[in-house]
Amino acid sequence: MTDDKKNQKHKASMEKQKANVDARIEEASTQRGVAILLTGNGKGKSSSCFGMVMRALGYGHKIGVIQFIKGQQLSGEEIYLKEQCPQVDFYQMGTGFTWNTQDRSGDIAAAEETWQRAERMLQDDSIRLVILDELTYMIAYKYLDEERILNALKNRPVEQSVVVSGRGGGSALQEIMDTVSEVKEIKHAFKAGIKAREGVDF
Repeated sequence: MTDDKKNQKHKASMEKQKANVDARIEEASTQRGVAILLTGNGKGKSSSCFGMVMRALGYGHKIGVIQFIKGQQLSGEEIYLKEQCPQVDFYQMGTGFTWNTQDRSGDIAAAEETWQRAERMLQDDSIRLVILDELTYMIAYKYLDEERILNALKNRPVEQSVVVSGRGGGSALQEIMDTVSEVKEIKHAFKAGIKAREGVDF
């Protein structure tokens, strides 16, 4: 096939693709906040959440970030958001990983206090984006009532978007979300004995 024919074939293919994309955009007429679940066993769920935080900051939006599970070791996102971004309400449960605390009652109490903060964010129509990082574990470990979480997510302000991250979360959570993406692990540096890297992993 000559280069000219290749170019013509490519142009025809791209025209068809553009027409399909334009038609889908035209069909999407609903304007409201979205609910996103980032799940799976791969690395990058929290990183994706903070990518959306940066995107929302670009538009000057007010943002709420709650981190469950994490909290004992400082992270780059915590340092930056607390020091540089007053429009981000950032809160960590602060207990660290459950296998470190080994205190179910203490973890449940911390989860309850943290969830109360999350509920207030999910009722505040001035907050355009709420990140609930690692919330799925609170459901899986039965630290928080699943129905209470689902109701808060479903009844948030119309223009507010929410992103939930963490492995699993259950079918009921997936059912109410608008977008569900699974991050799949293929390889992980830690399994090869490589230490977590500042600025990349935390």
